[in-house]
Amino acid sequence: MSSIRELIRKFIVENFLMGEDSEDFKDDSSFLEEGIIDSTGVLELVEFLEETFEIKVDDEELIPENLDSINNLCKYLEKKGISSHDTAPTALSAT
Repeated sequence: MSSIRELIRKFIVENFLMGEDSEDFKDDSSFLEEGIIDSTGVLELVEFLEETFEIKVDDEELIPENLDSINNLCKYLEKKGISSHDTAPTALSAT
């Protein structure tokens, strides 16, 4: 079973790094500064979060402090009541 953190990493690697995970991509790597995600990628990321974790990302929450790294995403999800140490939904952890 995968953790929420692992599920987020897998999504980023598969959708933005074309499956190429590297040692340089850390949990605190800035998606924007490292060129991993652009502005349209942020929309894909938000859609993933909303569908996967059944949350609503409000416009005022679309800030780097919430969405610009795996660590920031985990903190944001914790504010929404989802712990990064929780097990990912079964259907998603298998994908």
